[in-house]
Amino acid sequence: MEGAVDAGAGRVAVVADPVGGGGRLCGLAEDGGPVGGTETVADLAAAVRAIEREWAPRWVWASTDEVYPGLLDRGGIRVARCHDVKLVETLLLGRDGRHGRPRSLGAAWARLHGLAEPPDAPEGGAEGQPVLFTADRQHLPPGTDPLAALVEVHAAQQRRIAEGEHPERMRLLCAAESAGALAAVEMGRDGLPWSAGAHDELLTALLGPRPAPGVPPARLGELARQIQEALGRPVNPDSPAQLLPAFARVGVSLASTRSHELRKVGHPAAELLLRYKELSRIHAAHGWAWREAWVRGGRFRPEYVVGGVVSGRWATRGGGALQIPRPLRAAVLADPGYRLVVADAGQLEPRVLAAMSGDPGLARAAAGGDLYAAVARDAFSGDRPRAKIALLAAMYGQTSGEAGQLLAVMRRRFPVALELVESAARTGEAGGIVRSQLGRTSPAPSAERFLDDAADPADGASPDRRAARSWGRFTRNFVVQASASDWALSMLAALRRELTAIGPAPRLVFFQHDEVVVHTPAELAPAVEAAVASAADEARRLVFGATAVPFPLETHAVERYADAK
Repeated sequence: MEGAVDAGAGRVAVVADPVGGGGRLCGLAEDGGPVGGTETVADLAAAVRAIEREWAPRWVWASTDEVYPGLLDRGGIRVARCHDVKLVETLLLGRDGRHGRPRSLGAAWARLHGLAEPPDAPEGGAEGQPVLFTADRQHLPPGTDPLAALVEVHAAQQRRIAEGEHPERMRLLCAAESAGALAAVEMGRDGLPWSAGAHDELLTALLGPRPAPGVPPARLGELARQIQEALGRPVNPDSPAQLLPAFARVGVSLASTRSHELRKVGHPAAELLLRYKELSRIHAAHGWAWREAWVRGGRFRPEYVVGGVVSGRWATRGGGALQIPRPLRAAVLADPGYRLVVADAGQLEPRVLAAMSGDPGLARAAAGGDLYAAVARDAFSGDRPRAKIALLAAMYGQTSGEAGQLLAVMRRRFPVALELVESAARTGEAGGIVRSQLGRTSPAPSAERFLDDAADPADGASPDRRAARSWGRFTRNFVVQASASDWALSMLAALRRELTAIGPAPRLVFFQHDEVVVHTPAELAPAVEAAVASAADEARRLVFGATAVPFPLETHAVERYADAK
């Protein structure tokens, strides 16, 4: 031991040994400067546990994915707060217009020293395989002290945050993003309760008995036969190259075999093909083989990727955690004596638009409960479906058909809200960047990626102009969707803290942008529901300040996930 970590340090830097359970720690001030000496320990989990219980600092480490799983496995300690250098570097690089640059500790350290940036390691292994995190993922040059590099990079990040625009917002975003990383690791460890027996029953009812490997389920085989009969010829229902001419021969012209195209068609084969595609997706993405890969010990254990989408939404390294099909949600079954508290933030993005813009008319509509219904009463003679179309058109930039007419009404009734998204669209069309409420930044334009293939060349616009308009639609939605992520992550961080105050039993087990699921003893379900409401309101105040726009989370305490909808 070189020296004990100072109990007055608000932050503690942590580096785990590449082998064994030891590591090194160093106390830090809020600006990143060292406080006291460094400490070398043989049992890092025990040291972290002792410090966490004594004064709960903000832990600073290269990546939550690299350090936190080992702490959970060896010591079972759950820390309250952290600063994830990799995730914070991602946010700061984006703010500086350097999206896509390497984000590891080694890359950040190399930039500070004017050296070549090592590329980031792949995010994960093959589907179904565990991801192994070791010290060499930090990509530091041989002989570099990892703890010294961590302290230096963290201090530089603190300076960059302080020197940027709206530093208090960026600090909140970095804290929320880092808290999300803690929650993601914990949810992967705890897992979503999943009943193999219920899953078998659901799959058998939908697909027929489990087939031998390489053989399609009986129901898919039967649907394939019916599709061929309806089209009057042999055809592979998985092959668009065979399906398109087959439909043409029966008088149905299709641009593609995508579901939205098939829904426009009245031919019996289209309805059969839609059902085939739905069941085929379930079999491939959440069938028997999926369960064997991803469900262990009665728990679905995905690997979440925090900030996996540029808007701040999460992704996964496999398992399809963010898209559990409704027909299979009955397999998500609470343990005996437990409940699933399912909380859903309805109408999240329109509420975000109302809060961000401060539009008085839209804020009044949001305060009335059902925002779409209130907008309908105010602007569309009570027609709620048209009001919903109008709001979605405003956020996504739809201008064709009825949406264009409804947008004109929105501009007259809610001019401040419309100006916010249309200003973002103009910025994107001009090649600029836009930011969320807390400062998450859109990437620079990429005409190759965002060229709108659906745009009509007959409108006279050049390919570059069509690409610019497409990017404008992206930035228009980015400011709203990324700000919704700001709120959702802040809510998740607050809820995680509230659950810890209730006790060790309630556990976050699922999160997907506007929905969380907590697995809790039945007698604690009312306290968990109250915690959800408190977290939602705290996030509203933190992210949007004194707005009157509410962000209610509808909660249901149920035994099966399917019963919450």
